[in-house]
Amino acid sequence: MTRKRTLILGIGNLILKDEGIGVHVVRALEEKKLPPEVGLIDGGTATMDLLSVIYESERIIVIDALKAGGEPGTIYRCLPEDLMETSDRPLSLHQLGLLDVLGMSRQLGGDAAVVIIGVEPKEISWGLELTEELQAVVPKVVKAVKKELRGLGY
Repeated sequence: MTRKRTLILGIGNLILKDEGIGVHVVRALEEKKLPPEVGLIDGGTATMDLLSVIYESERIIVIDALKAGGEPGTIYRCLPEDLMETSDRPLSLHQLGLLDVLGMSRQLGGDAAVVIIGVEPKEISWGLELTEELQAVVPKVVKAVKKELRGLGY
């Protein structure tokens, strides 16, 4: 992969219904025209394997399921430090690994600005499809990502 200034990283497990929201959103974004400086990555569940692309990026927009107690489909925008502030922080299965990888990247000299777009899941159980609530919110998450890109000057 050629170095990209901004990385859109979808995280999630496609066989656990709403847990795969990040990957589903990245797939929807693949159908959109994005600037050449913006890269899309289906990070799946292998956040530790993403150290090199995270290190090489200037800005990262992460999309993942985020259990924070809201209604299913609620979209949250937060920074990594927001997830580290309290012991009762909302986390998905991947955010702890993601926070670890971001910390490793910083220790190596990486300084990417990171925004996390989280989506409240309804159901995390066996299944390949998103629940109706999350299927309906995918276009809104795509809009949220595009808004972030506009804020970055794209």
